[in-house]
Amino acid sequence: MDVIERAAGQVPGYPEQLTAGRPAPPREPAPGGPACRPEDLAGLGDRELLALAASLPPGSARREAARELLVSRYRHLVRACAWRYSRGPEPAEDLMQVGYVGLLKAIGNFDPAAASDGGLAAFAQVYVSGEVKKYFRDKRWAVRVPRPVMELVLQVRADAGQLAQGLGRTPGESDLARHLGVTGEALREARRAELAFRPGSLDAPLSGEPGGATLADLLGGEDLRLERMLGMRAVAVHWGELPPREQQILIMRFYGDMTQAQIGQQLGISQMHVSRLIARALAHLRARLLGQQDQQPAAARPAPPGPVTSRVPASCRT
Repeated sequence: MDVIERAAGQVPGYPEQLTAGRPAPPREPAPGGPACRPEDLAGLGDRELLALAASLPPGSARREAARELLVSRYRHLVRACAWRYSRGPEPAEDLMQVGYVGLLKAIGNFDPAAASDGGLAAFAQVYVSGEVKKYFRDKRWAVRVPRPVMELVLQVRADAGQLAQGLGRTPGESDLARHLGVTGEALREARRAELAFRPGSLDAPLSGEPGGATLADLLGGEDLRLERMLGMRAVAVHWGELPPREQQILIMRFYGDMTQAQIGQQLGISQMHVSRLIARALAHLRARLLGQQDQQPAAARPAPPGPVTSRVPASCRT
């Protein structure tokens, strides 16, 4: 009964929602009277037990006994459904608890007057299976996965064992795809998504590694020097497109760490002219690095007037 009560506690509004709008229940025996046990109702059929569970108020001993007896009669449905989806890291006890929630919902919503030939068993099978699928869909994914992929993952887990029994061997990808009516690519995507069921921890110790090393210890970090090297190589590809004067000015400014006034004094031009040349050279390199090839190369532009020298100042040399 403890397992049933714990499962019932997970049903929103249960058991109050089962008695809403129904006729007034019959009176219970006075407090202190003999308690009703499931054995006392063993001679009743499913219809009588369902009627008791639906008509008696919450907390009624006969109602609880009727529910418990119904659960005991159909607990095999819960075990079968949990077994179908138990090929993974989920504890079987957790799946059983979820299945009992679905069984209790089925007991509360079953209408014998509108039931099909399958009776409560067929009705409960849908509820139990749906509750387990809902548990996997909403609770077990570490990352967001599209719902069709989730459902395909669950279908593969549920049908792989039965298909293996029918084939007498482990089914291959083509066997599963044909059995499920999906493409091989969809099946491979579902298998990749199933990895989200078992995420690994970066802090988990690695076996065979001395000193208790973890996976995080083996992952590389961002290397700013590498980024700088890649940036310099990208600039070098288009460096020759700049006129010699602009090359010299950029070297003096960014390698020699000279101010614009010092550069202008060294080359015999104004600081404003130095600023324009730097801006134009950087704009050309930026456009090239960003893939904007529609601009005219700097080498094709006429060099600005003024004295030109190819000598790198001594302060810029290594």
